Formats: sequence, C-alpha cells, structure tokens
Amino acid sequence: MLINCHSWFSLKYGTISPENLLQELATNGYTTAALTDINNTSAHIEFVRMAGQYNIRPVLGIDFRNGIAPKYIGLARNNEGLRALNEHLTNSQQNGGKFDDIASEMPDTIIVYPFKNLKFRQLNDNEFVGIKSAELPKIAFTEWRKHLHKLVMLHPATFRHKRDYNVHRLLRAIDKNILLSRLPITEQTSASETIININELTAAFNEYPEIISNTRRILDMCQVEFELHTNKNRQFFTKSHDDDMKLLRTECMKGIKYRFGKPGKEVLERVEKELKLIEQMGFCSYFLINHDIVNYARSKDYPYVGRGSGANSMVAYLLQITNVDPIELDLYFERFINPFRSNPPDFDIDFSWTDRDDITRYIFDKYGWESTALLGSHITFDHKSALRELGKVFGLPANEITQLQKNPVPAENDEYGRWVVQYSKFLNGMPSHLSIHASGILISEKPISYYSATHILPKGFPTTHFDMHVAEDIGLYKFDILSQRGLGKIKDALEMIKTNRNKRIDINNINLFKDDQRVKSLLKTGKAIACFYIESPAMRMLLTKLKAEDYKRLVAASSIIRPGVAKSGMMREYILRFQDEKRREKARKELPELYEILEETYGVMVYQEDVIKVAHYFAGLSLSEADILRRGMSWKFRERNDFKVIQDKFFTNCRQKGYAENTISEIWNQIESFANYAFSKGHSASYAVESFQALYLKAYYPKEYMVATLNNGGGFYSPELYFHEARLHGAKIELPCVNRSIWLNIITGDTIFIGFYILHELESATADAIFDERNRNGRFKGLNDFVSRVSVSLEQLIILIRTGAFRFTGKSKKELLWDAHYLLGHARKTTTENTLFETKTKQFRLPELWKHELEDTFDEIELLGFPINSPFQLLEKAPTVTVAASQLPSLVGKNIEIAGYLIHRKPTWTSNGKVMYFGTWLDTNGEWIDTVHFPDAANRNPFNGPGCYLIRGKVVEEYGFFSIESQNIERLKYRNLDDLS
Repeated sequence: MLINCHSWFSLKYGTISPENLLQELATNGYTTAALTDINNTSAHIEFVRMAGQYNIRPVLGIDFRNGIAPKYIGLARNNEGLRALNEHLTNSQQNGGKFDDIASEMPDTIIVYPFKNLKFRQLNDNEFVGIKSAELPKIAFTEWRKHLHKLVMLHPATFRHKRDYNVHRLLRAIDKNILLSRLPITEQTSASETIININELTAAFNEYPEIISNTRRILDMCQVEFELHTNKNRQFFTKSHDDDMKLLRTECMKGIKYRFGKPGKEVLERVEKELKLIEQMGFCSYFLINHDIVNYARSKDYPYVGRGSGANSMVAYLLQITNVDPIELDLYFERFINPFRSNPPDFDIDFSWTDRDDITRYIFDKYGWESTALLGSHITFDHKSALRELGKVFGLPANEITQLQKNPVPAENDEYGRWVVQYSKFLNGMPSHLSIHASGILISEKPISYYSATHILPKGFPTTHFDMHVAEDIGLYKFDILSQRGLGKIKDALEMIKTNRNKRIDINNINLFKDDQRVKSLLKTGKAIACFYIESPAMRMLLTKLKAEDYKRLVAASSIIRPGVAKSGMMREYILRFQDEKRREKARKELPELYEILEETYGVMVYQEDVIKVAHYFAGLSLSEADILRRGMSWKFRERNDFKVIQDKFFTNCRQKGYAENTISEIWNQIESFANYAFSKGHSASYAVESFQALYLKAYYPKEYMVATLNNGGGFYSPELYFHEARLHGAKIELPCVNRSIWLNIITGDTIFIGFYILHELESATADAIFDERNRNGRFKGLNDFVSRVSVSLEQLIILIRTGAFRFTGKSKKELLWDAHYLLGHARKTTTENTLFETKTKQFRLPELWKHELEDTFDEIELLGFPINSPFQLLEKAPTVTVAASQLPSLVGKNIEIAGYLIHRKPTWTSNGKVMYFGTWLDTNGEWIDTVHFPDAANRNPFNGPGCYLIRGKVVEEYGFFSIESQNIERLKYRNLDDLS
C-alpha cells in the first residue's frame, strides 16, 4: 500500500535495485506498491516483469520533481494513463522546463500532491493529497479536516537501512559536485524514507482509517498491463499483412534477377522457405523497413554494409540489405530465423560516419517521431568511477584518488580513504545517468510513450529511458544503424576516382572483386594497409599464414582473429589444422562427433552458429535452448535464470551421452571464451565483403584510396604511414599551401596536397578565413597580399610559413619570417580593411641567410608530427647494415642486424603474466618488418620511444610469415640543428 517507491533509477537519489526493492517490500508485508521513480521510467517494465515473483501487484507512476523538490506524484490507472504520464515527463525533459505546482490535466491518472506544499483548494476527481504520518497532527488546523476523502498515506520508500541512507547522501553530493560536509539539507532527504513494515505503517494512521482506505482505493484503481515478449514493432510497412507479403515477394523477384539472372533450383527453394517462415513469424514489415532504409541510402549514394545474423538470409541478399550470398557460404539457416526464435533476425547496417545522422533523420521522418526513438542505455558506476567520485566528495587530493584506483587498500590511519573504498562497493553497478545505445532505433506500432518517456541527448533525437534488454522483454526489436569510417573511405575514394580519373565504379559488384588477381595478391601477402579490418599486424600475419587469397578463407580469418577464439587457443589450433592434414585427422579421431559438426572449420568453434550446432547436435539441446545458450554470450543475459538452467542441462545431456568429463569442460570453456566476442558467420562474411571492396580500390587506385583513408581519420596506424604508402604507389606529397590546400587532403593527378587539418596548433578559424578569402577573390600573390586580405595573428602566420605554405613565393622561410615580423610584429591583426587601391609596402633585400639542411625536416616533425621524407636522413650516422626486409626469406634461422623505423608496438602477456611485444617497422627502403620481443629481451632492451632502431635478432618463419625474434634493439641517435652541415 505504498504509492511512492524509489529504485536506484531515481538517479543519484535512490539506492535500491528494482528487484531488491520488491524483495524488501515483500519482506515487510506489502502486496501492492507503486514504483514512482523521480523523473524516470527506466525500471517500469522490469518492475512489472518481476513483481509476480514476490506476490506484489505492481502500480506504475512517476514522481515529478524540480531537482529533488517534490511537485506531485502521478499514478497510471491504465495504459492510457501511463502514456499520459510519460508524455508529460517527455515534454518537460525535451523542452528543458520545470513542473508547475499544479499538474496539467491527464485523464486516466491519479495525481497526488504533497500535503506540505499544498494550500487548500477544490481538487478534481483524480487529485488527492498525500500526507505523511508525522504531518497528521496538522490536519485539525487546516480545511483538509473537512475533506478526509481526499487524503492518502504518503510514505516514500527509498531506503532499507542506515547504509542506504548514507549512500543516498553520497549520491546527492556527487550529483551536486560538492563535498559531503557541504551538502545542504535541501539537497537530500531524511532517513524517514526507510521502508517500514505494513503493520507499522497502518498503525501510524490508525486514527484516520479513512486515509488508509483511500490509499487502498486509489491503488486498486490502477492496473497497467503489458503482454511481454510479443512483437510490438511496426506491424505493416504498407496497409496490411497481405500487401506487405505481395510487396516483399515482388522485391525478391527483382532481386533474383539482379543477383542471379537465371537462378537455380536451390536459390528458388531457399527463397520460398524463407518467405514462408518470415510470413509465419510476422517479420515481413521488419524486412521491408530495412529494405526501405538501404533503398534510401542507395538513392543518396551512401555506401553501407548489412551484417549481423540477417546476413544468413537469402531474402536479405535479394533485397540488397546485405551483400552476402548465404548459399555460397552455406550459412546456417537456423541462426537466421527459426520457429523457436521469438525475436526478429538481427540486421546491423553500417553507414559512413558522415551519413548516419541523415539516415537516422530519414527513419524518424518516414515512420513518425511519435513511434520512433533511439534506444537508451545506462551508464553505471564501476570500480574506478565510484572511487573517483567518492574521493572527490570526501575531499581527497587527486593523487590519493588515483592511488586508490590502482590499489584500493588505504593506509590504516586514512579514515576517509577507508570510507571511500567501503562505499565504492555499494555504488558499483548502480546507474549514474541515462545514455544511448550505440546503434539501436525502435520503430513501434504504438507511440513509444506507451512504454517509456523519452529524453533528448546531443544527437537531437528522442531516446528511451529503458535499455535493449527491457526493449526485448517488451517485444520492441531494434534496428541497428551504425557508423564506421571504413565506409567513409570507400565513399570518398569513389568520389575522388570519379573526379581525378574520370572512372565510375560499381562498388557492389562483389563477384568482380572476389575473382580479381590483384586483389588476391594483396590479400594472401598481407599487403592490406588501410583496408578495412585486415590491416593490423596480427591480421596481416594471419592472412599470410592461411594463404588467404579467396573470399571464404577471409571470412574465416575475420572471425578467428576475434579475442574469443584467440583467447581459447583455438585460433592457433585452427592455423595448425589448416596447415597440417595429420593434425586434422588426429582431431577427427579424438572426437569424431564434434569434428563432423564443425568439419568446415576443422573441428574448431569459430562462429556464433557453431555454438548452436554444438549445443544442438553434440549436447542434445533443442534449437530454442541452443539459441538461449548463444544469447548467453552476453554477460547481461547470463544473469537470467533461464541461461543457468540451460547451462546445467548442457552438462547433464553430455554426461548422459557418455562424453568424458574433461571433454565436456573443454568444450564448455570454448563456448564461454566466446562471451561478447564471437561473430556470426554472416557477420564475418559481411566484413569480408567490405574488405574486398577496400582491397579493390587499393589495388587499382591506391593514391586516391590513401587520401580517402587519411581524410576519414586514418586507420590502425598513424597518418605518416598512409602518406608513406601513397608515396610507394607513385604519389608526390606536397606540404600545405595557402593557394592549393583545403582543410582535408586533396589529390590532383598524382600529387597529394596535405590539408591544413594536420598542422598542430593551426586554428580552424584561420584555415576558414584563408579558404573564404581565396574563394571570393582568388589566389594570393605573396605574403604581403595574404596579410592584407586575411585576418591572421603573427603566431598563426609563423606556423604557415614554417610549414612551407608560402613556398610559391620563391622566398626562403627566413626571409618570409622577417617579412612577417615586419608586417605583424607590433600587434595582433584582428581585422582586414577594404581599400580602393593596393597598399604599397617597403621592400627590403636581405642577405642570403644560412640554412641547415634538416631545418625543414625538423619543422615538419614539430608541426605535422612526422617528416615527409625518410626518417633515416635524421640519423647522426647512417646505418651501415645492408640487410633489407626483402631479404628475410633467404635468411631464415640466421642472426642479423637491420635498421628499422618504429611504426607500432603491441604489448601482450604470457600465461605467467610477463609482458612481451610485437613490433612493426619500416626498413630503409620503406618495406615492412615484423618483430617479436619475448619477455627477457623486452626487459633487457625496452623500447625507447619513437624513432629509428638497430634491430638484432634471428629470422624466423611460420607458414610463410617472416619475422625477427629480437635479441636486442638500440635506438639510433638523431642529428640536431646545432650540428654544422
């Protein structure tokens, strides 16, 4: 009989999880309770879902407050009332307003005002006054004594005990960003909000039995019902189910002609099978909406990649949602969709990072802002953030907080440190604030307000209060609209190729790319720098070892490189079995049942589908149970009881089948290692498609592709490497120029002009002023002309001069610097003045000034972060070694010395916790070197920052991949400008 319960979703106020709240209420004898979090609806569905387990009838509402100052409580009498409350909160949060003292008219709701704040007035039928037991003596002195039928019990339920109250005060101090000792009374509540036994509560109101009965009556009036786990997504794309199916079938027939011309029997049978199941499961509109989204993208020339389990679908392939032919890859149909699966297949559609916002706005405009929302999430306190925030409110210095984060064992005499560590455990996992899911968009049949209030985050779109797990409980299945820079590279490269080479490329002609010999050569030799997903040192090594020159092998490589497979040791096992037929046969004999299930991957679990296969065929679980196991790879889902039941059944079934205990445990460990990491095969295939698109562009248009890579933020390596790669393919690299460059890099013919974005400390306002003036009045004739036309400070002008942006004048940098100081040396220039005639300035002839041969190179390092030309020219002494990277295949087993410029180093840890490194370098010819530094060598000769090194070690080879086992590295000294040339 509580009308005002708070969970920890009363953010930075409440302290109890929804489940613990229900448990506490049940323990204290309550059978009806209203969850009314402060300006938040995140826990509504979870509260309803779990309430039955505790024999509590749930009532839903919202505690409307300005800050923490109560205004009124709204209780939903039914689903329409909940919608009204959600919309009331949404309007306030989206408009940044405050709540009035009197609630606006909301049918189907009960409004309860706090007795303390309310002067007597005539109330509407649905309005009541909540009075606390401590306020009962005041009734006799107010007009409310004549209107007892309008009074109800108000006992806010926020805490279980004193510790919860202490946590509340800490949360309030964190919220206000002040010391706990300075937290005002007005910014916290009192310990009276502790949950008490129902008998104690009713005893406090014994003198006013009418108030007790009023409370029971208004709660009995409230009944919100949710039919969970039924599809709440938009039901029809057209106007009816039949029209949807007709349209879907028509679009599939168009797709068959586009994809296959004259399809074979297998294709037609697969399409019919899928269409029947899509119709049976009610997923038709889901496919048509995804089809509509990618159609819009194609109309705007936006590249995209459809991935996720939906890539297992032939219908998705025909609709061009994906570019993956499921028959070609024998994609596991049950992973895509099956009668035991209640939620739709998962389409993750990636767009360029520059296009996603437009795609999102299209979805909202097309399907209605009332029924569309971004999917929310919650940022929770973790170990470090809890220690940091608590340290601040207890007044600890920053260095002490950092020390506690590293080692949460305070000194014995550090009282505050002990409090911080103790209470950090209670904050850990508690929601801190609302956030947004990385990609999810909900399109509901009913307005979103039937399920949640929404708020506006910086994206500018309404976002639900609940997260993806609650959305699935409701039956709202997300559309995943993601962004990545790899597609930005492809989009920009295509545009540059069209402009610079007058060539148009159909980037969706995947079969052409798969069969291209240049593409295959780049792939199997690991020469995939700048190519999506396959450019890292680890991936280059894997591609080489697998001799991955075809699409199917790249699909496998894209998945086994994932941490889940690598962690389990099965990546290495896959490589060994791929290379060694005897090892494959041994694995087949040891566990023939498992090998038969996973023959394509040599008995190794590689894809998410493999979990379903093993669970179904090896452990005897049903397909629906196997899918629960697959979904259990999400840590959040593992907390559900049904996952634990399936886990127990897995072991029981395997034992009944007679498998050895160590075999069962080993296979289970492989499944566990997949947690949050494994790809579905369709997902890997989709990534492989994008990799082939990138490889094709690099194979035939490497210069344009490198510029596009740089303009989209680069990739795994630093920008220096992509300029280097462009130069290797014949590009001429030009430094920024005030007459030629723009903000980003541009290419004309084979010449690349570096963009102004790369210059350290050059302000974007300066660059914009240059572009605007140049576009209006043409190129600059010289420094004087530039200064007279562009508002620029001396500091910014010096950066431009030192980077060579005025080299077209024919003057040396030192001459230009003299001129700059003469023109702007006395004051910062803030504006330019329009004059009718050109202003004449005195011309000075300076004597020829001495210039060090490395001045320009050091300017480049300071301003760009790297030298445009070879870094080896900076060395004090030229390396005397003659070994080059290209010679390594002929030197296997030998100890060598080689000069290398450090590109990247990756730390990793051995099984006994020791650190080792993998290094990536360029030799003096610009070719790649790979090194491995085992713990002893890494400790004896550690890396000493960026630069050129002398590498000593033994050349090793494993399945065609050559590297150096480092024994010693020595950083070579650079020259300096004090040296005479």
